[in-house]
Amino acid sequence: MIFVTGGTGLIGNFLIHHLLKKGAVIKALYRHDIPVQFRQNNRIEWIKGDILDATLLREIIQEAEIVYHCAGLVSYAPQDAEILKRINIEGTANIVNACLIHSQVALCHVSSIAAIGTEKEQERLTEKAKWDAAAEHSLYASSKYFGELEVWRGIAEGLRAVIVNPSVVLGPAADWNRSSTQLFKYVAEERPFYTSGSANFVDVRDVVDAMVCLMERPDTYGERYILNAECISYKEFFTQVASCLNKKAPAWKVPGLLAEVVWRLEHLRSVITRKRPLITKDTARIAKRKHVYSNEKISQVLNLTFRSLPETIAWCCQEVKKQQRLPETVSR
Repeated sequence: MIFVTGGTGLIGNFLIHHLLKKGAVIKALYRHDIPVQFRQNNRIEWIKGDILDATLLREIIQEAEIVYHCAGLVSYAPQDAEILKRINIEGTANIVNACLIHSQVALCHVSSIAAIGTEKEQERLTEKAKWDAAAEHSLYASSKYFGELEVWRGIAEGLRAVIVNPSVVLGPAADWNRSSTQLFKYVAEERPFYTSGSANFVDVRDVVDAMVCLMERPDTYGERYILNAECISYKEFFTQVASCLNKKAPAWKVPGLLAEVVWRLEHLRSVITRKRPLITKDTARIAKRKHVYSNEKISQVLNLTFRSLPETIAWCCQEVKKQQRLPETVSR
């Protein structure tokens, strides 16, 4: 039996599809609603609960051979500091502890490139980049890094585990208010602004393929692997998406100084109104970064070729058009 956490999220959803095609028997956690497309499949058992329930995890994992830990919270809002710690660190610790009890279990932990250290003198960041505790890190990045430490602790105690560090994962989520699909919504709404930075992207299908292949290769255990296809500027990314969606691309570049002013104003507004800020210090500064992450290690180990970014964008846009019923006419 294979156990999947975060099965209702973008990666978990595509992972379950992939595993079912391979004939796997699956158990998966859900918190609110079971995805409609899986409700009639008798090879997957959905269990209501979450990764903070250590007792429930021990009960489920005792029957598992492989655990894919896809659950996690992505947030850059200061209000989420405590919940980020609980889900991304304490929740991961619960998974690791449950796996350690049962020696037959192998774990695939989904981390993030946010947990990879950054080194100014290094043009392409690899899995060996060291985490600088004295450097400025987002709350999200810190939570993913310390979550990884729980997995490394488990490996030191004998756990068979693999860590994957995907970049921004692109895929057509049904709810485009969640995950990276918000980027497509941003363009579809013809928002006017873009920032000077760049981002690293990877196709969700490549992420899932890599995860499953790694778990089929015990010689890959005890390692971490960056999953990344390409790094491009936000301007170019938005331009490609706009072309596919027949929308106007963002045309106004946000100066770095203005972004610093805006996040401070947003922080003040959120304190006064108790509403979540539209932009935070972390998101403002991340949007200016230009780090490039190397996929050389995973490409060599699995002989993996990542899908091109234009191919992924075209696929996502086509699916988003269907799901959101977007018009095919060019906006004026």
